Parts: sequence; structure tokens; C-alpha cells
Amino acid sequence: MTKADLVNQIAAQTGIEKTAVLAVVESFMKNVKDSIVAKENVYLRGFGTFQTKVRKEKVARNISKNTTIVVPEHAIPAFKPSREFAKAVK
Repeated sequence: MTKADLVNQIAAQTGIEKTAVLAVVESFMKNVKDSIVAKENVYLRGFGTFQTKVRKEKVARNISKNTTIVVPEHAIPAFKPSREFAKAVK
């Protein structure tokens, strides 16, 4: 499902104009991104948690040059679904 599909489906279900739904969806995504960048978790009860995870420093190999490199510690965005959500998917 694309963002356009999501906007169309929400507009059809609620009767709200597509432009208003698009504005809300865009605002939601911007606020989630801003929170994650600020290292704040976003908790949505019954849906899941958007959070930042830290990957530890590790040693990796460059196979083509047969050398090792050090990948520094870095943060990545992650999503952890709620138990109800995960159970529904199974």
C-alpha cells in the first residue's frame, strides 16, 4: 500500500476530503521523523513503537580487497509492533 492508497482509503472510510487526509498523514509522518531524530520514542497503543536503536561498533570485511574495516556505532530507526498487532499478523 502506498501513501496515496492510504489517503484514498481513509478519505473513503471517513468522508473527509483527500487534501485534508493527506495533510494529516504528512503531519503524522513529519512528527514521527522529528521525534526519532530527537531520540524520542513514539508509542501508539495497540499499534506499536517507533524507536531509535543503536548498533554497536563492529569489524566487517571488504571481500574484494581482502581487508577489514571498522563500522562505527550508529543509530537506526526501528519499529516494534504491539503484541496485538503481531498476533494479528501471525
